[in-house]
Amino acid sequence: MPERQKLTEKLLREVEPVAGRDYQIFDTDLRGFAVCIYRGGGRAFTLDYRHAGRQRRMTFGRWPDWSVAAARERAKELRREIDAGGDPLAERGTMREAPRVDDLIERYCAQHLPKLAERNAADQRSALAKMVAPVWGRKLVTEITPTDVDKLLTKVAEGRARPHKEKPNNRARKLQGAKATPVRANRIGEILRKMFTLAMEWGWCEDNPAQRFHRRIETPRERFLSKAEIASLAAALDAAEDRRAADIIRVCMLTGARLGEARQARFEQFNLEHLSWSKPPTMTKQRRVHRVPISDETAAIVRQRQLLVPSGTPWLFPGDTPGQPVQEVRRFWAQIQKQTGLLDVHIHDLRHTFASLLVSGGASLEMIGKLLGHSQTQTTLRYAHLMDSPLRAGVDAVASAFRPKPRLVHDADARGDRYSA
Repeated sequence: MPERQKLTEKLLREVEPVAGRDYQIFDTDLRGFAVCIYRGGGRAFTLDYRHAGRQRRMTFGRWPDWSVAAARERAKELRREIDAGGDPLAERGTMREAPRVDDLIERYCAQHLPKLAERNAADQRSALAKMVAPVWGRKLVTEITPTDVDKLLTKVAEGRARPHKEKPNNRARKLQGAKATPVRANRIGEILRKMFTLAMEWGWCEDNPAQRFHRRIETPRERFLSKAEIASLAAALDAAEDRRAADIIRVCMLTGARLGEARQARFEQFNLEHLSWSKPPTMTKQRRVHRVPISDETAAIVRQRQLLVPSGTPWLFPGDTPGQPVQEVRRFWAQIQKQTGLLDVHIHDLRHTFASLLVSGGASLEMIGKLLGHSQTQTTLRYAHLMDSPLRAGVDAVASAFRPKPRLVHDADARGDRYSA
């Protein structure tokens, strides 16, 4: 017969453990409510009940973290749930088996990211590991709310150190302080929206907490090199000792290609007879073949690289690691920036400059979009304002035609002198 006593704080303080075994003291007032006295001296509150003909025992709190009064109230709540047909122990097991955000990230990376471009997939994997997992990793997928999404993206937009690095380890960053990163917040918001959409398809949650995340205002970068800056850059590249890196920058400038496309270019992609470059889907951001014409200057770089690169090497710019293209040109670019004074110019700005030169040459936005490989017209529209000059010339022509012609006005004094003579 189990021991029954009125459970009180005094009883739990005075009761002694028994060597070699654990035992329970059941409460006299509440059915099934008990305290378990462990052989090591610990004490925990339990509730014994029957469900579907099975005897069940649920441990729900340790003393003194839980007071007797608090444990009694919790036991009453559980007893009401049991009387209504529930099984709290089974529900706890279900909660333990429920997928957490770490599980969602793992499945998202395994099933969705392989469908994306390699660079895009790597960026998303890094963002999830460094920004999302440290904050939400152990939470259940169903626990994430729109408020949680807003708090996370607000922190990201503030530009503070990543969650896995509470303090920046770079002295320059410490001196500069936090820099707002609204674009990064928007990109992570898009990743979360896609990830939770897939979670709904997998049956892991019923709604998408990131569906209507607050999108920060993005100010597109508009840095175009002037003719003098282009001449200065060309002179610095001609004088550079690292011919490989210099030619990569030239290809970016002459074709409007992204840095990754230029680094990974292969000889087989170039048709020097028809002056064209066919970029495979694995190399382009839009994930489809992008064929563009090239100039004689670009073709000359390809021919020169054919003479410099060892026979059998497929890469236009082979890297220091055998079988791989060149991986890094940032140090070279930093030197060029110092030599030319173009400290605020990024390599990607050469792509914008390429587009601006096309506009000044009379190219339409449709032509620019095809040359740059834009899959969306909206992306190309960022260059529309550069077409103001030819538009302004047309407006001036209309104004000139409408402007009244000047009339000859005689000098009154001169006319009077003529009459008096």
